[in-house]
This record gives sequence, structure tokens and C-alpha cells, in this order.
Amino acid sequence: MTGSSAGIGAAIAQALLAQGWAVTGMDRAPASIAHAGYQHVQVDLADGAATETAARAVEAAQAFVHAAGVLRVAPLGSLQPDDGARMWQLHVDAPSRIANILLPAMARAGRGRVVLIGSRVASGVAGRSQYAATKAAMLALARSWAAEVVAQGVTVNVVSPAATRTGMLADPARQAEKPKLPPMGRLIEPNEIAALVGFLLSPAAAPITGQDIRVCGGASL
Repeated sequence: MTGSSAGIGAAIAQALLAQGWAVTGMDRAPASIAHAGYQHVQVDLADGAATETAARAVEAAQAFVHAAGVLRVAPLGSLQPDDGARMWQLHVDAPSRIANILLPAMARAGRGRVVLIGSRVASGVAGRSQYAATKAAMLALARSWAAEVVAQGVTVNVVSPAATRTGMLADPARQAEKPKLPPMGRLIEPNEIAALVGFLLSPAAAPITGQDIRVCGGASL
């Protein structure tokens, strides 16, 4: 999985380890998890060649969770091309490179699970056009991949949270825009996202594929 050193990714990794999974984390940051079942690969997912090398080392993986991401916000007139490129690399190019290696192997094995962490704002939100566009592209990837491998026992889904209590909320790059609480009155907790991801990786979730499941506390109502 990617993005395992902090936030939602760390919560997912810890939940999967508790369920008995062996987890390989790919992250630019050093490891933040010490567990016998955890292996860390320090890699910049914006480096395409390095990302593919890391993916080939775990080609026999039975599941792939992509939780790495970054949020940059800006209105029209202040959009930064470098920000857009960075989000595209992390949200679209990196999972594409990894899936291009892992999913064919899963299909050959006749089993596999993929979960991409998307966002509730993929349909578009003022001031987040670049971010929303990359998360919308992620949905298109997931549905396309799901259609390709559904007959081989592999599922591909997206989990799209609303504002979640992670370190990303304190990122100076987004301090001009504070997170909006969902109608439920509080932020989503990372462990709540992790619980859903764990289910989607389980045998019981075999019929669920090509879906965008929103964990939004009523924000999409």
C-alpha cells in the first residue's frame, strides 16, 4: 500500500496488520509503524521509475491500497501548474504505474483487491479544481480497471472521505481554506475509513467492484 506513514494510510496499515495482513508500505517519509508484519519501502511516488521498481518487488501482492496524496487549494487566477502536476503524479500516475504491474498478476492468480482513496470533492468544488480533477480521474481509472478484471475475481473500488482528522488539515499550504464539518457535526476519523477498506479487502466484499463509496457524514446529501 502507499501513504502508510501518516493519516488515513497509517490507520489503514495498522488496521490491516491487526487483521493479520502482511503489509508493505510505500512512502516518501520514513516508516512510522513498527510491527513484525510490516515492511517499509521509502520511495518518492512522483518518481515513476522508482515507483515501478517498488511495485515489481511486491508483484505477488493479493491487495493494493493507494492512500498517498496531497491537497493544494487555489482559485482561478492563482492556480499553480507545479501543484497540479504533483497531485496528478500522486493521485493518477503513481497508482496507474503500480496497478499496471500488480493487477495483471492478480488476474492471473484469480483473486485480488484494490482500493483507492479518493475524495468527496471529485465532482467539483470551488477553489479545488486541480485536486478535484485528479480525484475524478482516479474514479475513471477504478471503474475502467474493475471492468477489465471483474471476471478474474479481482475487485477495484474507491473510498471517498469528506474532511478527515489528519495532519493534512494543518498543512500550511491549505490554511487559507478551513475544512468544513460534515452535517454529522464532526470530522471523519481515519480509523473509520480504515474499517471500510478492511471490509472491501475481505472475501465478503467479492460482489462489490467499480464503486465510489463516500464516507462523508452526510456531506453529500
